[in-house]
Amino acid sequence: MALPIVAVVGRPNVGKSTLVNRIAQVDEAIVHEMRGVTRDRSYHTADWNGVDFTLIDTGGIEMGGDDAFQGSITAQAFEATREADVIIFLVDGRTGINADDEEVARILRKSSKPIFLAVNKMDNPAREDGLWEFYQLGLGDPWPVSAMHGHGTGDILDEVVAELRKLDLEPHEEVPAINVAIIGRPNAGKSSLTNKLTNNERSIVSDVAGTTRDAIDTLVEHDGELYRIVDTAGLRRKSQIDQDVEYYGFVRAMRAIDRADVALLVIDGSIGLTNEDQRVAGYAAERGCAMVIVLNKWDLVEGPEAKADIRERIEDRMTFVGYAPVVAVCALTGKKVDRIWTLIDEAYANYAKTIPTAQLNNFLSGIRESGHTISKGKAILRMKYVTQTSTCPPQFTFFCNRPDIVDDNYERYLENRLRQAFDLTGTPIRLKFKKKD
Repeated sequence: MALPIVAVVGRPNVGKSTLVNRIAQVDEAIVHEMRGVTRDRSYHTADWNGVDFTLIDTGGIEMGGDDAFQGSITAQAFEATREADVIIFLVDGRTGINADDEEVARILRKSSKPIFLAVNKMDNPAREDGLWEFYQLGLGDPWPVSAMHGHGTGDILDEVVAELRKLDLEPHEEVPAINVAIIGRPNAGKSSLTNKLTNNERSIVSDVAGTTRDAIDTLVEHDGELYRIVDTAGLRRKSQIDQDVEYYGFVRAMRAIDRADVALLVIDGSIGLTNEDQRVAGYAAERGCAMVIVLNKWDLVEGPEAKADIRERIEDRMTFVGYAPVVAVCALTGKKVDRIWTLIDEAYANYAKTIPTAQLNNFLSGIRESGHTISKGKAILRMKYVTQTSTCPPQFTFFCNRPDIVDDNYERYLENRLRQAFDLTGTPIRLKFKKKD
């Protein structure tokens, strides 16, 4: 189930990142940095009083010329009011109200969403007399907080989660199906692929509203199997303020990935692999989705050498998702799109696979017999036994004498050997090491 969104908005230097750090209990606000835009963005999962929610930092909103005014204030504030379930509008209690604060407040007053006006940098309770100034923003009672020291943050979070509890967040009964998220950078052909996998299918069961306000999930039957296509197409709207609008498209895509069993990473074959493609793949890998890489617009790539170069580049630069199979298609015409269904099935089967403990320990015996291990000083790693401790994605727990000396290289070695021994195409795997004397 996708989490509700709490957006933190405000002008630069009011302490938004510090507040995000405080609420999310992390050391740095930037978790997923979207390069190529004018401001860094952050996306966090947080919780308070048993309520989980997505916390997003919208970056600094400031006035400039006409273009900057429209592009920054209007886009970010309106998109925040539309995407978020609750909004925290942060202002600076030391400097007081300025024109940027007044403009954002004007936009937020048009929203029907719950809005909490947080006055930051109120480290000294004696200064709270200055709160009266902020009533003129027309957003109700101001909440004095100190993001740096944590004063007042618990009080405002109590009210925020009280509003979140009022939302209809209970999951509705869903037909069991494989959740497939179509992800990728803008203009890679996600919309065309979504249409080809859904609208052109004669066996569509129904269209159901998704948990995000804009996305529509489509339930499709193909060869007797049900798939729920989680639509993240159209992340970029035709607008002069793409940077701000795409930020919220990014949040929608992240929510879709959170719900997905299998992610279809769509790459524009006519352009080839980009840094943005790698970042999107990283988001899905971090969240443990199974993955299929779809090279779209393959008909636009001229010559076998160019096609071989693109595949080689993917193999070289996408080693962190080297488990993902690659299929080349033309979504617009539908050429070879049917192959995607087979790869989804394979990736999901491996994603949910359970390997018997006896087979895993036979595998471990082979590792021990090979003599390949690691040491640190006089300590030598000795593996005792292994078992699978979860699925979706598969997780394997190795019991050993010194889990503290296991390094990344040895983990990669074990993962590669596991993939050689068992078919785990399409799915990430997780390895854990526990002490066993």
